[in-house]
Amino acid sequence: MKKKAFLFLIIFQFLACGELQQVVNQLPQGSTTLGNTEIANGLREALEMGITKQVKKLTQTDGFYKNELVKILLPEELQKVDQTLRDIGLAELADEGLKILNRAAEDAVGEATPIFVDAVKGIDFEDAKQILMGGEDAATQYLNQKTASALYQKFSPVIQQSFQKVGADDIWKGLIDRYNALPLTKNVNPDLTDYVTQEALEGVYAMIAVEEKEIRTKVSARSTDLLRSVFGLQD
Repeated sequence: MKKKAFLFLIIFQFLACGELQQVVNQLPQGSTTLGNTEIANGLREALEMGITKQVKKLTQTDGFYKNELVKILLPEELQKVDQTLRDIGLAELADEGLKILNRAAEDAVGEATPIFVDAVKGIDFEDAKQILMGGEDAATQYLNQKTASALYQKFSPVIQQSFQKVGADDIWKGLIDRYNALPLTKNVNPDLTDYVTQEALEGVYAMIAVEEKEIRTKVSARSTDLLRSVFGLQD
């Protein structure tokens, strides 16, 4: 919930209504220095920049684990497991259990870039205009609509394989078995593959939103002539 709220705040700032109206008012209406193609290309280039710059960071060691914006925390039903283990002197084991969840996400995110690139290539002027004129989460909704299903299908088996590679299945089975064996505790058996897959998806969209905000609000982040021209419409 914390990451979702922060993501929506970023998108709200990125797609502030006043700025959007300025852009819409200046969209091509006949003769202009920027045509429909340039507008669409500018948005595509901005999203591609977010993918190559920000998503790549997530694939690196500690890309999730040491990034407070996207770090994967334990699901609610395992938070009591974590605290109980720490209370009985197993803090190191609990830390390792948390780290391997993030390592699995880091492994999986490498599958994201080609899917995002295909989605971005499909953006036309009407898509670009709807994103610019949309609500506070229009860009995220567009990417979710175009990529979420495909990304989940790609991420899930990679995360499962990553769990097996680092022994996460055995580690978490051991952690959960120890917890479930304690007196007066209610047994838990969460689907960690699904949970980490969903959290990894949230992390990817959050990082792209960060780059979008940079380009929309900071002239220095517009590293090409096209970006400077298109996003200069809102200045």
